[in-house]
Amino acid sequence: MAKVSGKAVDINLLRRLLHYVKPYRGIFIWSLLLTIALAVLALLRPFLIEYTLDKFILNNNSTGLIRMTLLMIGLLLLQTVVQYFHTFLTNVLGQSVIKDLRVNVFNHISSLRLKYFDRTPIGQLITRTVSDLETIADIFSEGLIVIIGDILLVTFIIAFMLYTNWELTLIVLIPMPFLVAASYIFKEAIKSAFQAVRTEVSHLNTFLQEHISGMSIIHYFGREKQEMDKFKIINARHRDAHIRSNWYYSIFFPVVEIISAASLGLLVWYGSRSILENEITPGVIVSFIMCINMLFRPIRELADKFNTLQMGMVGAERIFNVLDTNEVTENPGTLKPEALQGKIEFSHVWFAYNEEDWVLKDISFTVMPGETLALVGATGAGKSSTINILNRFYEISRGSVKIDDVDIRDYDLTYLRSRIATVLQDVFLFSDTIANNINLNNADITRERLVQAARDVGAHDFIERLPEGYDYNVMERGATLSAGQSQLISFIRALVYNPRILVLDEATSSVDTETEELIQKAINQLMKGRTSIVIAHRLSTIQNADKIIVLDHGEIKEIGSHQELLKLDGYYRRLYDLQFNSEGIGR
Repeated sequence: MAKVSGKAVDINLLRRLLHYVKPYRGIFIWSLLLTIALAVLALLRPFLIEYTLDKFILNNNSTGLIRMTLLMIGLLLLQTVVQYFHTFLTNVLGQSVIKDLRVNVFNHISSLRLKYFDRTPIGQLITRTVSDLETIADIFSEGLIVIIGDILLVTFIIAFMLYTNWELTLIVLIPMPFLVAASYIFKEAIKSAFQAVRTEVSHLNTFLQEHISGMSIIHYFGREKQEMDKFKIINARHRDAHIRSNWYYSIFFPVVEIISAASLGLLVWYGSRSILENEITPGVIVSFIMCINMLFRPIRELADKFNTLQMGMVGAERIFNVLDTNEVTENPGTLKPEALQGKIEFSHVWFAYNEEDWVLKDISFTVMPGETLALVGATGAGKSSTINILNRFYEISRGSVKIDDVDIRDYDLTYLRSRIATVLQDVFLFSDTIANNINLNNADITRERLVQAARDVGAHDFIERLPEGYDYNVMERGATLSAGQSQLISFIRALVYNPRILVLDEATSSVDTETEELIQKAINQLMKGRTSIVIAHRLSTIQNADKIIVLDHGEIKEIGSHQELLKLDGYYRRLYDLQFNSEGIGR
């Protein structure tokens, strides 16, 4: 992630944020108008009290006093209503903006290529799309609009005080430079504290996401105490960051109170003299006391609001860093033919995840429509990379990959991937029903089609035995199913989309023998008439493949059928003999 600048007001960021305000410009304008109205209404109170004291109370005019009292009660009620709508509208505006922004962020993240997720912690992305977005909502509900209101209020109050008595105003404002200086120091100090808090929140989310997801590993290896010790350290840093920010508040607010008291003391000293010399009226002193309280409150809160705005800007910058991440798989292709034949051709393909640390080196092969290609080799030989390239999860460095003699980049990306069904070794199931995990909430796939696919795989009976059948919730990552059952679900998922090209990546490696037999029967039926690429460690599952490629360190060492490769007495033969001796594979 790019480093954030932490500016209190970044014009470019603010402009980008205001772009999301456009659909809600009516709410934004009303919020500004209500902000101005609140500043004016707040200023009317000291003016009315001064007028009431001097004109009616000191002159024993009870009728006028009652009339002014009723007027001030009405003013308070009006101010309450305006404050209600102001608070409501600014919060609606903030939540509406982050709703749209969150949709954009998720949509962008879902379009990023896998390479981005290889090096970006998931917990960090969760922080971006949840916590950081909430700080952006505060820009509108507690930051920008409120700051505008506070600045207007301060300006109106000072103007009113100068108009009423400029000499007394200058005396009262003598401590003001100290308040400004204290506010600036506080703003700078709390800025670093807030940034530290956000950083520690990100670290905490990342740690929790990883460790809760991998809790079984922690239990298997008895690492509970060690991981708890790590968590205590991260949690303590999170606590310390919050305490440091609270410490700055505990210093700043008493300082403001002292400065406010000093201003009030100057008012009493100079105002009393002026009253005795008949230069001002008691009503002026009372109104100035109210003005001092109204003046110091927004100035005191202004530093806090600036930091709210600043943290919103930090959150916005982090969010836009994600949105500006240009690691999206380009989709220049437009081809969407009615059907694919399924011919696959790799021509002199070179591929590396990092610069020229080659994973695949000059790979060339052709799979004709309806044929089955098996890829074998040791871990790290490049088998999975080959199928990732076919789906355009990663882009090749050199060479070309074609389907039906057309470069895969010429196909529309969504169309391409929808025609290639992949069953992985590591099955991922969402916390949802079995039916939704199979059709992935695709309304075009009917329940009848889904059930038929389950029957073809041989999984219908076990699904029907579950408490709610196809509506049974498998919980997070399929926690309530066995590994074999999860693998069957993923196989139905591939089958129900009726793919033209089928990819099986170690699809039977994590299931028991009985389940493997079920899957193998379904595989044999599913492969008929389809182009298939099979990655398997168990050579017994690929002996009927039309073509077998032996990969070693990213290079093709041998190509041929099962019998042809055995006769070569090379890499494949050694792998075969190794498994024959350990597993008893028949010749």
